[in-house]
Amino acid sequence: MKPASIRAGRDADADGFIALIGACWAEYPGCVMDVDAEVPELRALANHLREKDGALWTAEADGSVVGTVATYPEGSGTWAISRMYVDRAHRGSRLADRLLDTAETHAIAAGATRLTLWSDTRFERAHRFYERHGYVRSGPTRALNDLSNTIEFHFAKPVSC
Repeated sequence: MKPASIRAGRDADADGFIALIGACWAEYPGCVMDVDAEVPELRALANHLREKDGALWTAEADGSVVGTVATYPEGSGTWAISRMYVDRAHRGSRLADRLLDTAETHAIAAGATRLTLWSDTRFERAHRFYERHGYVRSGPTRALNDLSNTIEFHFAKPVSC
């Protein structure tokens, strides 16, 4: 398999983002995606993040979106990591490490002193990944009251500038 390249995400990647995230969610019983009802920002995700002063990256291989990650400021030196997904065929290739490092490096260069993220309680493999990268489960869970009955864990990581 050819290694994926990482580039700035574009609104034109929308179909790829939707397919990737939908496939990742479908790996878990009860996770469903209704783009228009629950995640319409996926149709113009780069612009959505630009409006939040954030950034988006796309991992691409053979013309297909195989990974994504985003980051945006939440205030007081805290930046969120979000939309972190990697296609099943590319897991274990270190693509996830490269994507996370890209987002973290951007956030830190922009002044982040703390990184946070939310992850569905069902995504146990992702939790282990984040913990290997220094994130610690912190604070309460949150219920999204969505079609998937999502409950998420909060993770945080202090960073030094």
